[in-house]
Amino acid sequence: MKLTVLGCSGGIGGETARTTAFLLDDDVLIDCGTGVGDLELDALCRIDHIFITHSHLDHIASIPLLVDSVGDERGYPVTVYATPETLRILRSHIFNWLVWPDFTSIPDRHHPFLRFQPLKVGESVQLGGRTVSALPAHHTVPAVAYSIDSGQGQLIYSGDTAYCPELIAAINQSPRLKHLIVETAFSDEQRGLAMASRHLCPSMLVAMLEELSVSPEVHISHLKPGQGERIMGQIAAGASRLKPEALVGGQVIEF
Repeated sequence: MKLTVLGCSGGIGGETARTTAFLLDDDVLIDCGTGVGDLELDALCRIDHIFITHSHLDHIASIPLLVDSVGDERGYPVTVYATPETLRILRSHIFNWLVWPDFTSIPDRHHPFLRFQPLKVGESVQLGGRTVSALPAHHTVPAVAYSIDSGQGQLIYSGDTAYCPELIAAINQSPRLKHLIVETAFSDEQRGLAMASRHLCPSMLVAMLEELSVSPEVHISHLKPGQGERIMGQIAAGASRLKPEALVGGQVIEF
């Protein structure tokens, strides 16, 4: 199983700044930010499943455009998995005929281009030998992290989260964990902003990693544009035993 980084930036600005989206093999998206727009049309048509961590725009921006682009090319709907609260937000504020058409009823409700599937914390979805499970996260809107199990190993992606003891416990209960993708959006100088917006800064990340009993490779995502070197320098200065590295667009993680 492989996870390709389509986008991992905390914002836009420049050729490499794409917001969060990961392609699992060739048919599953984990979040659907602006990085999805770099895929060719035939690749977009192969996407059957989209797992969303939360409703913020940088994680959902490409869902409406993707469905609009491929709906006529497919014989069955694209399925979006998210918490019931997140799906309610998408229905009310995106697919509402005001911001974008309601593709759950186009061309009709019996043959839609888009389908919503609720997924609660603790629930899992089996997809051809792959297991995607929703884990706790703590953000300003209802949010989850995701565990992806290939049968040979696991990868956990935090989504957007502040310090979350429940997520730490879930990570520690994953003995076959090979990779941890975790956000760090702000520098330590912006700790107050990180706390208010329920993101991590380097000192909070280091405290979180020190509580881990497992030893995955740690990849840092959601770095704010222009702040990446500073944030990673502060993480390195924290001298974590796990030695996190910055995630980059185009990176492929196999597990």
